[in-house]
Amino acid sequence: MPRSKRAPPGLAAGIEYHELLQTPPDHPARVFCTDYSPERIQSQEVTDIAAFLAVHRPAWSQVRWIHVEGLRDQGVIRAIAEKYQLHPLAIEDVLHAGHRPKLEDFPAIGELPGRLFVIARSIRLTEDHQMLAEQIGCFLGRTTLLSFQQNSSPAIDQIQRRLENPLSRVRQHDASFLLYALIDALVDCFFPVLDASSERLETAEEDVLTQPQMQSLHAMHLIKRDLVMIRRAAWPMRELVSQLQRERHECLSEIAQTYFRDVQDHCVQIIDLIETYREIASAVTETYVSVVSNRTNDIMKVLTIIGTIFIPLTFLAGVYGMNMPIPENAWRFSYPVFWAVCLVIAGFMLWRFRRGGWL
Repeated sequence: MPRSKRAPPGLAAGIEYHELLQTPPDHPARVFCTDYSPERIQSQEVTDIAAFLAVHRPAWSQVRWIHVEGLRDQGVIRAIAEKYQLHPLAIEDVLHAGHRPKLEDFPAIGELPGRLFVIARSIRLTEDHQMLAEQIGCFLGRTTLLSFQQNSSPAIDQIQRRLENPLSRVRQHDASFLLYALIDALVDCFFPVLDASSERLETAEEDVLTQPQMQSLHAMHLIKRDLVMIRRAAWPMRELVSQLQRERHECLSEIAQTYFRDVQDHCVQIIDLIETYREIASAVTETYVSVVSNRTNDIMKVLTIIGTIFIPLTFLAGVYGMNMPIPENAWRFSYPVFWAVCLVIAGFMLWRFRRGGWL
């Protein structure tokens, strides 16, 4: 991938078509094409990209969706970019992961068609319950949607299943409605991740209240780190959806903008959940510190009481054990009397501590 690292100062922005060099086939891209109309749908996996792009879409097709999985096969990306005349700045953003979700309008200039470029991000859980951030870049035209992603995503499979249903709303509308459905599916992926974080918070809170250990504090730090990661993806997604809902574009229908209101509500709900869980995580961390501090105070109180009880006993033992005539030599009951006095003093002090509420 050209410029896989940060570009040096002064380098021209964007990636031209000739910079997309043919790469070895060790990381081939998978290209899926779906043509559909309210009455008919046709899905296929493209094996020969040149032959596929040389043929126009069927006459009955109202929307064509081309989805690319794998961004290392630059030969495929170059062929699609040349066919649909994608802007060099947008190509650079697609190939470089880690971008903030955004919306860019590339108006028509001469023979270059106008397109709406969208970068969206989402968070999902892998099979081993690890959190994975993913980016998808989309080019919206009047009748075409191009999407690029490095790895496969459950959101793509979900949209494909919806398209198979002839009664689906996606089948009844234009390409911008397909973009809405895709972003809505990406936003909905946040909820299972937040549910898993909520369960981890409940478990950590129970551990802190019953058996506070260093592992509990470590688990809380991991949860807070994951919440920060979710927030970094969810917050700009809310701004993206707000722009899609508010701004007018030739490729974006009013119906799609109306449905983006629902996605906006989901984004607000996600942000609220994230902030709530962050507050709970901070509160649980403070609870852990308080519980450990109280336990330390209890231990110190017991040790202080024991030391206080032994202060007069140590004094008597010190006086009794001085280098002077030992009382036992003159009176054989002096040693038991000494222990009786010590026990009486210790008992009186324990009684006084209990009565004072110190025990």
